[in-house]
Amino acid sequence: MKKVRVGVIGVGYLGNFHAQKYAAMDHVDLVGIFDNHIDRARQIAAACGTKAFADYPELIAQVDAVSIVTPTTSHHAVGMACLAAGLDVMMEKPITVTLAEADELIALAAQKRCILQVGHLERFNPGIMALEHYLDQPIYIESQRVHQFNPRGNDVDVVLDLMIHDIDIILSIVKSPLESMRTLGSSVVTSSTDVATAQLIFENGCAATVTASRIAQSNIRQLVIHQKKSSLIVDYGQKDITVIERSGGQTAEGYPLEEATHLPFPGQGDALKTELLHFIAAVQTRQQPKVSGVEGRQALAIALQLIAEIKEHQAAHQV
Repeated sequence: MKKVRVGVIGVGYLGNFHAQKYAAMDHVDLVGIFDNHIDRARQIAAACGTKAFADYPELIAQVDAVSIVTPTTSHHAVGMACLAAGLDVMMEKPITVTLAEADELIALAAQKRCILQVGHLERFNPGIMALEHYLDQPIYIESQRVHQFNPRGNDVDVVLDLMIHDIDIILSIVKSPLESMRTLGSSVVTSSTDVATAQLIFENGCAATVTASRIAQSNIRQLVIHQKKSSLIVDYGQKDITVIERSGGQTAEGYPLEEATHLPFPGQGDALKTELLHFIAAVQTRQQPKVSGVEGRQALAIALQLIAEIKEHQAAHQV
């Protein structure tokens, strides 16, 4: 199978890693990269053994597929240009700023028969991928993603910056329409929401509590899934899954009989490499990716609804 000619548009912090991963793939030809900061583009291009382009239209004319790793506000414009040229697109999350923009990208990708994958990286976390084997009708989910403050990414709300990862994971696990939600959130150190909690109720009866913060003193990333006969705990930091199985019996003291098994994450855990390999495989086989534009839109829709409700609550309680 011939090499896929790839370009990377936007080589900031994350885009740099996209370029590095592609450059190391035997079945990919990293044709070039583009960034508004040309000196940075040249530096990264030299490190990756490729070319820095002065504008991205010149780059997209020479490739089969692109990673778009620009600020979210430019996703729509850059994505539309790439799809219009017939390119397959790996779009970093969130897919766009608005649902209308997402709809246009999805429609054009379908019209042009192009692959449109959205970069919800945690779907390719080895712990999340291994979790699928143990899922059996979740009834309650708890997700916590709290980070220390980092200026990078603070141009967007914490819901779009961090919580959207967990929204996407929960949607992929529950597979049921959202029935209702309740939200709380506050701006603490930036002009947008820095800490948020959401309670999500799904039509199949499953409920989820999701917390995200970017003002914590330490990083905590954990997912807990309760089911009738088991509970599953994913600790992203420790790279460990705990499976707690309940037999239905009780101890002499009246506690439920439980057996816990600790499983380390399988493999090396390079989620970005796995994600980009998945994208290249979709380009080569023309199969829909695990996180399509439609799924990226679904996560965005809930994220935007959460943001709107948080803002409404904040406005109603301003002194």
